[in-house]
Amino acid sequence: MNTHRLRLVALPVMAAAAALSPPAAAEESSWSWPLEPRPSVVRAYEAPTGPYAAGHRGVDQAAAPGAIVRAVDGGVVAFAGRVAGVEVVSVDHDGVRSTYQPVGADVVKGDRVARGAVLGRVLLAGGHCFPVACLHLGRRHGRAYADPLALLGRAAAVRLVTPYGPPPAPPPTPALGRGTPGGLVHPVDGPISSPFGMRVHPVSGELRLHDGTDFAVPCGTPVRSAAAGRVVGSGYDPAYGNRVVVEHGGGLSTTYNHLIRPGTAAGTSVEAGTVVGSVGSTGFSTGCHLHFMVVDEGHPVDPTSML
Repeated sequence: MNTHRLRLVALPVMAAAAALSPPAAAEESSWSWPLEPRPSVVRAYEAPTGPYAAGHRGVDQAAAPGAIVRAVDGGVVAFAGRVAGVEVVSVDHDGVRSTYQPVGADVVKGDRVARGAVLGRVLLAGGHCFPVACLHLGRRHGRAYADPLALLGRAAAVRLVTPYGPPPAPPPTPALGRGTPGGLVHPVDGPISSPFGMRVHPVSGELRLHDGTDFAVPCGTPVRSAAAGRVVGSGYDPAYGNRVVVEHGGGLSTTYNHLIRPGTAAGTSVEAGTVVGSVGSTGFSTGCHLHFMVVDEGHPVDPTSML
């Protein structure tokens, strides 16, 4: 009798879980491992609670610098290049996308690749496991993240809920600093002096894309990380001046530019609201302000849509 009761409860739970999963057609396929021999997983997937919430949007696999990275399935290279200072390759498999980083690409955007085709080689710089190397493999269905291990021969665990006693509480949703839960917090408190979009550059006089949002604040104002993540770049750029680049996973990163001096060192983990530098006017700048950028899959997007 108790066995039958458990089965009756388990079926609705499993059905509900399926409704939250990616499309069934995608789940029926499987991926091959991108590294040979099959690597150990040094950090598992941790589902984010929102599009920009903290989490680990993929799996980190142990690898040696220079290890060959292969496509997990056939598809078309959707991106091969640098995202916030990290070399990334992304392959589209009929709507399901696999991402690999840090990888020095042997392919270019638009290349059609077969399952097991060489995409490039593991790099040390920019990896999640620095100062040692590892390969970060991600999986996306549109803008929704999913666990790559579910397609790599390791099925996701299904937990049966007993009919006796109260159901388990859901995990809490963290609030990232002062912003909306799951969103980005403002890096500084100040008015916007120049929004994202096309404009005439104040120094060169050319019509070009302004790839971030400028906040008019005094030099020396503390600059805060907009979300939890890891600093993957910290140094000087002729155009952006002193800048800090923070990676948040899943191809999303933020950059903080024209800082008065070099900011938080690369490799440092930060939380939403952690001070990463101070406002300055270094690089291609006409005065004290923060040039704040958000980069998604290698493309700058309007930061105000995520704050």
